[in-house]
Amino acid sequence: MPTNKRFAQYPSLRDAAVLITGGASGIGAAMVESCALQGSRVAFLDMDDKSASNLVQQLQTEVLHSPYFVHCDLTDTAALRAAVVRIEGEMGPVRVLVNNAASDDRHAFAEVTPEYWDERMAVNLRHQFFVSQAVVSGMTRAGGGSIINMSSIAWMIPSTGLPVYVTAKAGIVGLTRTLSKELGTANIRVNCVSPGAIMTERQRRLWITPKYLAEVMRCQSLKRELLPEDVARLVLFLASDESSAITGQNFVIDGGWV
Repeated sequence: MPTNKRFAQYPSLRDAAVLITGGASGIGAAMVESCALQGSRVAFLDMDDKSASNLVQQLQTEVLHSPYFVHCDLTDTAALRAAVVRIEGEMGPVRVLVNNAASDDRHAFAEVTPEYWDERMAVNLRHQFFVSQAVVSGMTRAGGGSIINMSSIAWMIPSTGLPVYVTAKAGIVGLTRTLSKELGTANIRVNCVSPGAIMTERQRRLWITPKYLAEVMRCQSLKRELLPEDVARLVLFLASDESSAITGQNFVIDGGWV
């Protein structure tokens, strides 16, 4: 797929080592594609081997560096640390980390158990801390970099029917704020992106009914569907040196919902 000439190219991303979690499908796949088309050396983590393989095959003849996929269960902290070591062995220090992986499975407040709470926090929040921790040493030695954490407008609306997910997504904004202060002296920027209703294949398959889509269009100021590549273009800016003075911020991309 050729580079879209309508959108920006960022010289600072060419050959940069980029790590994206949850990169096999949805918004994550759009980020893998967008970074690869910038000439970045992209690694991504996921458990969906089939989608990951299809994405790599789709891109490998179109980009300067074929994306590097590592199968990883991000709820296994030892495994994710080992995956980072493996990626750094192949690509050198990670200069851009996008903490994207998440799962917005619906659940009823009254039915949440302590075990389900812990599992959802592991899926949606905990790994963002530990992947960041794993890359910071190399990023610091390399002179700095950019960490981008993916939250959601779910905690701002607030959404209902998935309270543990909403709590995790609110926590990501707090994590972003404190890490921006913790890591700023190492020239590591930490920002957050909070998407609204993004029309991924999963969203269309599981949640987007005609009734819900009508509600989305009523709430958004922009009366169009938002796509994964819309989010990816914002992430490119935050990954690049064009945003070198920006840290500790939460960027909402929701078509004007909140």
